[in-house]
Amino acid sequence: MELKVWRDGRKDPLEEGLAQLDGYLDRMGLTTGILVIFDRRTTATPITERTRFDEATSPTGRQVTLLRA
Repeated sequence: MELKVWRDGRKDPLEEGLAQLDGYLDRMGLTTGILVIFDRRTTATPITERTRFDEATSPTGRQVTLLRA
């Protein structure tokens, strides 16, 4: 599991988070993982509207459950 925080003035941390999680999963011999991205930007929509689960794929093809909140 990896957690990223999206802050004002920064780009969406999705790519960075997937790459970092991919390294962890590789070292642990796992094929799936979870990435959580908390949107702390002042322009973010209300949390009740932005919280959702999605599926993503890591750079090496691992399945990742993505939680955006």
